[in-house]
Amino acid sequence: MQTFRLLFLLFLLCTNTAYAALELGDTAPNIEGTLIDGKPFTLNSKRGTVVLVNFWASWCEPCREEMPAIEEYLKKNKAKGLEVLAITLDKPADMEQAKQIMRNYSFLFAERQQINYSGYGRIWRIPSTFIIDRQGKLRKNGLTGDPKVDNRLLEEIVTPLLSTP
Repeated sequence: MQTFRLLFLLFLLCTNTAYAALELGDTAPNIEGTLIDGKPFTLNSKRGTVVLVNFWASWCEPCREEMPAIEEYLKKNKAKGLEVLAITLDKPADMEQAKQIMRNYSFLFAERQQINYSGYGRIWRIPSTFIIDRQGKLRKNGLTGDPKVDNRLLEEIVTPLLSTP
C-alpha cells in the first residue's frame, strides 16, 4: 500500500511538471485535426494570425456566459487578424447540444475526439483559454490564472497583439 501511495504521488508530481512546461512567450504547441465542418485545422498554419483557443462544454455555465463577449470581440477584430477556435470537451452523447449552441457563434469549432491538442496537457478546468500571437507564441496560458474571458482581458491581452504586424 505504501508503494502505491508513493507511485501515485510521483505521478501527480510528474503531471504537474507537464502543465508547468507551457511558459508564456514559448512557441505554442500545435493543435491539429478536423473541425466540425470537416475542414482540416492546424494551429501552425495560422502564423500571422492571433488565435484564441477556448476549451468549453455545453453543460458549463461559465463557458456559455463568456461566449457572447468573445463573439462580439471576434466580429470587431476578425479583419485585423483574429481567429477563435472553440474545442468542446462534451461527450459524444452531448454533441447535438454543443452543435446547437455553436450555431450562434462564428468560431472555428472542433470536438476533442477529432483534434489533437496533447501538447497542452490535460485540460482539467473549463473554460480554459489560450491566446497565441501572430508569431505562434503563447501569450495566455489557460491552465493558470483567472479562467474567465471578458472584455477587460480581451482588451488587455489581445488588442495589443492585433496592433502589431
